[in-house]
Amino acid sequence: MTTNTSPASLADLEARATAHRDRPAYGHDALITCDRLVRVFSTDGVEVQALQGLDLLVREGELMALVGASGSGKSTLMNILAGLDEPTAGAARVAGRDLLTMGAKERLGYRRDVVGFVWQQTGRNLLPYLTAAQNVALPMQLRGGGGFGRRARKAQRAMELLELLDVADCRDRHPRQLSGGQQQRVAIAVALANNPSVLLADEPTGELDSHTAEQIFAAFRTANEHLGTTIVIVTHDQAVASEVRRTVAIRDGRTSTEVLRRTEVDETTGQESVISREYAMLDRAGRLQLPADYTEALGMRDRVALELERDHIGVWPDGDN
Repeated sequence: MTTNTSPASLADLEARATAHRDRPAYGHDALITCDRLVRVFSTDGVEVQALQGLDLLVREGELMALVGASGSGKSTLMNILAGLDEPTAGAARVAGRDLLTMGAKERLGYRRDVVGFVWQQTGRNLLPYLTAAQNVALPMQLRGGGGFGRRARKAQRAMELLELLDVADCRDRHPRQLSGGQQQRVAIAVALANNPSVLLADEPTGELDSHTAEQIFAAFRTANEHLGTTIVIVTHDQAVASEVRRTVAIRDGRTSTEVLRRTEVDETTGQESVISREYAMLDRAGRLQLPADYTEALGMRDRVALELERDHIGVWPDGDN
């Protein structure tokens, strides 16, 4: 059977094709791009999908938090972004580096030059036989480049970072002589030593009391504001999550909700207030995770009815359930 296509419809198809070709690639202007990211683990013949088509964009200069229940996939995501694990499928790019195609040598260089990492365990971040200043200088030494002048500049940068994070008085102390909070601030300095594009932190306040946790977050904020470093923090601490402008929640291996915060100033009193708004995340496949308390309140399960309105989409419980 032959189908006749009118010139008008051909022109319309060509216009759509041109618009599609001219559309910027997903995440073209982001420092971190995760596009339908998948990570599958196999244990004793059983496959577990830790990430199930996760989408995430992080702009340069952001200070953001990732939250989620245990097993949600947030630590798996952090390990992939840190170059410690490899994704199964999808796309992941950080500062122009393709994390799916990097070889072992490229991955080593990526971990040394592009990303800094702070672990939850304070003792895991520092070498016990080096002083604080020597720990901070070590990544720069491993990067290469000798000569007295360069060694002096590395030592100077180590001191500048320790001063920035308010632990300059710890320069000659070994980790065992430091409190947990001091160890973590020195660890942040270590992670910043090679001026990375991204600083990743996995539960950096998990072993600390609330007062010390506030100091550690202040150190991250200082690094973000003074050095312009993009920082992504995985945390279960809502006090920390509420301090950042953007908090992304991960559930069942996908981004589910996002909280954006902005500061508003009252024109009459001049008083500042922080306004927060929560959004559900619509991924690239058109999937939407509705908050559990919303669906439970309306008895939604299995399926819902949708209705397209002029300026919104209505979501209704299925009356047959």
